Order: sequence, then structure tokens, then C-alpha cells
Amino acid sequence: MSVAKKDYKKITTKSLIEMKSNGEKISMLTAYDFTMAKIVDTAGIDVILVGDSASNVMAGHETTLPITLDQMIYHASSVVRAVDRALVVVDLPFGSYQSDPKEALRSAIRIMKESGGHAVKLEGGKEIKESIKKILNAGIPVMGHLGLTPQSIYKFGTYSVRAKEDEEAEKLIEDAKLLEKIGCFGIVLEKIPAHLAEQVAKSISIPVIGIGAGGGVDGQVLVIHDMLGMNNEFSPRFLRRYLNLYEEMTQAISQYAADVKSADFPNSGEQY
Repeated sequence: MSVAKKDYKKITTKSLIEMKSNGEKISMLTAYDFTMAKIVDTAGIDVILVGDSASNVMAGHETTLPITLDQMIYHASSVVRAVDRALVVVDLPFGSYQSDPKEALRSAIRIMKESGGHAVKLEGGKEIKESIKKILNAGIPVMGHLGLTPQSIYKFGTYSVRAKEDEEAEKLIEDAKLLEKIGCFGIVLEKIPAHLAEQVAKSISIPVIGIGAGGGVDGQVLVIHDMLGMNNEFSPRFLRRYLNLYEEMTQAISQYAADVKSADFPNSGEQY
């Protein structure tokens, strides 16, 4: 059964909680630059995540770990300048919040002041509780991130599905309830069993956004380079490609190169 959509002129953290209570699914995509963010926002996406996945898709690193706070601020400020409607959530990068709640607050303040972002996202539960509380106490909205947490990839040693065993699943449920209790406005659940993600979404009142977490949650997020098919080497089960831009762009660029070589471009109508 479809749910009537409310026409939100501007998405806020309050809007997302309303969407969940009304049964309206939440759409979320990544963006890292002005041009792409403008397109994503115009298309009606509710939440734009300036993800530390920029480390992979923009800079070519193997993991999300190398990206710095300064680089995240650069990407986030580029996105914010393009956006009229969407809520912009910015990842705090690895090393900017784990060791000290005061450092976490300083990092979050820099994101908010220097980029104009609307909220920050942190990976982890109980282990980073004090950092989250410190940020929230300063009036900065926080989104949590549980399940597969890419900043901990060397601890896990693999990008395989998380929380398949009872002990890890129970901890994830406890962490989700903790994040809600201390004041997070939403949680991303990455690459966990669909039945567990649905259980979490039903057990808390804040929105749960899934990536590889099934359809029983309150919304979905994908990396835009993946869903547009710009990255042809990444094909997890949870990814639906809506375009094959890698092939289309390669063909277009090859044609341009050929037209230049043959002096077909520019023609008489394409010059002054």
C-alpha cells in the first residue's frame, strides 16, 4: 500500500522522524561535489550523505581511512552550496572522533562551521557514546552507523555481512537503542541480515536507513557512483544499477577523441 507523500520544502531531522511515523520511505544518496549534488537535490532525494566513501570513489584509496577532516570539509562545502531541499549529513572521518570526546566535538564543530553541513555521522555504538553525547550537547545533530563500519575494516578483516551471529546481533540491537536514547536522529545499518535490520527499525522510533540491510527499514542509501554505474568493478548483491555510465561515458569520450583526431570536431557550426 502506497503512502501519501507530504510535500517538504526543506528536509530537516524532524522531517525524517515524521516520515518514519507516517510510513514514508526515506531516500538517501551520496554526493561529493557541487554539480552532482545539484542534480541529486533537484531529483528530490531527501538526504545527501557526504560520505567518507569519497576516499574510495573520488581519491582512489582502497579504504575510507586516508581521507582527512580538511578534505571532508572541502567536499561537504561544495555539496552544501548546491543544495536547496535535501538534508546534508557529513561523515566524520577516521581519527577525528574515536580517541577523545573533546576532539570529536572540535571535529564536528569544524564540519558545521566551515562546510555548512546540517548534521554529522559517526560509526559505532557504545564505544563512542561519550563522543556522540559531547557533540549532541553542543546542538549538533548526529546520525549513527552500525553493522559493517568501513572505518573498522582492518579490525574486521573483511567486508562480509555483519551480525550474523547472535552475540553480535544482540550488541547491534543494544547499540541502536543506545543511539536513540542519547539523542541520535537516525541510524545507518550497513550490510546486516534483513530480518535483523527490520527488527531494529521496528524497535526504535528514529529512522533506520539501510545499505545492504533489506527492505524492512525506513529508507535506503547508496553510493551514487555505484548506482549510476560509473564504477564497473563493484557489484555487491545489494546494489541496483540504474544506469551504466561507465560504458556510456567511455563511448562518448572515445567518440570525442576520434572526432578531434579526424578534424570532425569542431565543424563549421561549432566555431566563431
